[in-house]
Amino acid sequence: MLSLTVEDFRQARARIAPHIHHTPLLTSRQLSERTGFDVRLKAELFQRVGSYKIRGPLNKFALLSDEQKRRGVVCSSAGNHAQGVALAAKIHGIRAVVCMAENATPAKIAATKGYGAEVVLHGTIWDEANEKAKEMVRTEGLVYVHPFDDAELIAGQGTLGLEIVMDWPDVEAVVVPIGGGGLISGVSMAMKSHNPKVRVIGVESSDGPAMKDSIEAGHLTTIDCRTIIDGLRVRRVGELNFSVVQRFVDEIVALPDRDIFDAMIWTMERCKLVVEGAAAAPVAALLNGLVKLPAGSRVAVVLSGGNLNLDQLRNLKWN
Repeated sequence: MLSLTVEDFRQARARIAPHIHHTPLLTSRQLSERTGFDVRLKAELFQRVGSYKIRGPLNKFALLSDEQKRRGVVCSSAGNHAQGVALAAKIHGIRAVVCMAENATPAKIAATKGYGAEVVLHGTIWDEANEKAKEMVRTEGLVYVHPFDDAELIAGQGTLGLEIVMDWPDVEAVVVPIGGGGLISGVSMAMKSHNPKVRVIGVESSDGPAMKDSIEAGHLTTIDCRTIIDGLRVRRVGELNFSVVQRFVDEIVALPDRDIFDAMIWTMERCKLVVEGAAAAPVAALLNGLVKLPAGSRVAVVLSGGNLNLDQLRNLKWN
């Protein structure tokens, strides 16, 4: 079982600090008045590559051996993980290959190439692109970089939680989106290693609650994931992530895609912050009264990224 100490997260942050932004923890009058809590927003949309996803790869690549660095790395993603791996590899002088489905949007392909990665298009869904990435591990000796089920990646993502407690030592709760579970694994361990009483609340789409279903079943499950929100769309969470969430996360709540997209628009209108769908999930949980805490509780909300898919937003049609 993976258990990281506050010192582990401090060391991870020391490795990546020269290459990341210490993103702000913004007060939110609008959310505070709406909920009755003291709410502050961890604005990771201002991070390099527009999301927290650069933190984990930077930590992982700093720990690779010289031989592994010479071999290069490969991942499969059409989203934030691709761009995080691409830029982190460029910083460390490592060859990076990103496998994407052939129907990936041209903007995402261009962004990933712009950070210096080679893009290989294969298949029509992530699973097929992922099989191509694993094939390249076998045929070219590349080092595989999992998007969430990796201890060094989790330690890097957890530096976000460390920054929250550095900036707000009295924080009492944190609300975090859940996709595969890498972010909430790191944040929960980092913040609870600082203060075991901090309450950690995860948020998923009820159209794809892979972690919630697994926790309730008591074992990993594979779901029929129907969410259209990229950062939350996972059929099966990671084994390490599941184990960490079982031990360190206090509660998981879920609500439909529609409520999450409504919260995304609300955040842009009221807070003047451009957030992607996954980042709006914790805001949606607060707006819909799913976060049950005493009045006045000090609550940090993780806005995980700002890489908004504008085409998806334009085409949204609700019944």
